[in-house]
Amino acid sequence: MIGGGGREHAICWALRRSPQVQDVLCTPGNAGIAEIAACLRTHDKSIAGFVELARSERIDLTIVGPEQPLAEGIVDEFQRNGLRIYGPTAAAARLESSKIFAKEFMRRHAIPTAPFRVFDKPEEALEFIAGTEGPLVVKADGLASGKGVDVCTTREEAQQSIKRIMVERAFGAAGERVVIERMLTGEEMSVMAFADGQRAVMMLPARDYKRLEDGDKGPNTGGMGAYAPARTVEDDQLLEIGERVLQKTVDGMRADGTPFVGVLYAGLMITEAGPRVLEFNCRFGDPETEVVLPLLKSDLADVIGASLAGRLDLEPLTWSEEYCAGVILAARGYPARYEGGVPIEGDVRTEQGNVLCFHGGTSRDERGRLSSSGGRILGLYARASTHEGAVASAYAAVERVRIRGAHYRRDIGLRTRRVMRPRRTDTQVRR
Repeated sequence: MIGGGGREHAICWALRRSPQVQDVLCTPGNAGIAEIAACLRTHDKSIAGFVELARSERIDLTIVGPEQPLAEGIVDEFQRNGLRIYGPTAAAARLESSKIFAKEFMRRHAIPTAPFRVFDKPEEALEFIAGTEGPLVVKADGLASGKGVDVCTTREEAQQSIKRIMVERAFGAAGERVVIERMLTGEEMSVMAFADGQRAVMMLPARDYKRLEDGDKGPNTGGMGAYAPARTVEDDQLLEIGERVLQKTVDGMRADGTPFVGVLYAGLMITEAGPRVLEFNCRFGDPETEVVLPLLKSDLADVIGASLAGRLDLEPLTWSEEYCAGVILAARGYPARYEGGVPIEGDVRTEQGNVLCFHGGTSRDERGRLSSSGGRILGLYARASTHEGAVASAYAAVERVRIRGAHYRRDIGLRTRRVMRPRRTDTQVRR
């Protein structure tokens, strides 16, 4: 397992439940992952270093957590060396590594998304904004650790965003070009799918919370909490998302000569006109993975094996009838410069009855003392027979943890229009 956050902790936990999995090695991992897997911090974080690590440790399967190694071509290099790895090639990962590629791909393949324009000169972008009415969304083209998207309700905010991204180069080369699109209104929803190059098999939909503060205010973050299943659409709309978004994307990638194998993530806005794609990711989402995988009854190792073999049609997904919700504890100052090295007290074991604690940025010193080492420190997740019960249990677990100055949202899962279980949870798309 490559990575060291809450998502990787959840994946390691799910894999450890498989009778097929003998050992799990994670690099770099964190203090929570170290409870259930061997963690190895290596100084060589290059793709060549990962290849050598997989060889020396005789790894049967490598799973990539974060987006950067996928964009840099780690899957291509592993495949060239005859090593088994789960994730898309660099060409397929452009769906995430380039906002412009993704938007033009969606336009070419008639996948529903917001109207947009592309700019590579700041003065042209500013001129467009000056002549445009209504809220806009400004996106840096390249990867920016989830921080390269600005939702701008006024012209002044959009102009400041262009200056920050393109002139001040807040994200370096990732902001050399930008996408400006109309802001969509509605309710957000995240849907992930396993893909085998030919078909997409949908997971339970989730709802995550990107803004730092209650009421969806404050700056964007990597995610402050989530719940699943999120049902802001009827079953026919969920099937529409499967067919018109996920399956159509897999079909389009195959037609373009870049078949997609791995986890395809679609961030959606459910508008009055129907679902619209906000963004694609090319790996497990965070924190959506932490609320979806605890509800997966199927063997994750089996599903990944079927994906790699191009046989997802033989591996229908089965799901728990429970609900899952979780809250992120973030360091003081996050997502800007944050405080680190803060002691963590309380029960932060991976499993605590119906509660799961997935670590994000944590470490232990030579005396075994646990402290924070990242912006998003911990996520407390709970399963229950009702959505309300899962939310209440997650917040009760948060109260049992003490981290000086830590911040968390208090409205995760509390203002949802409705939460229903899908009638079809395997959601195998018709072909």
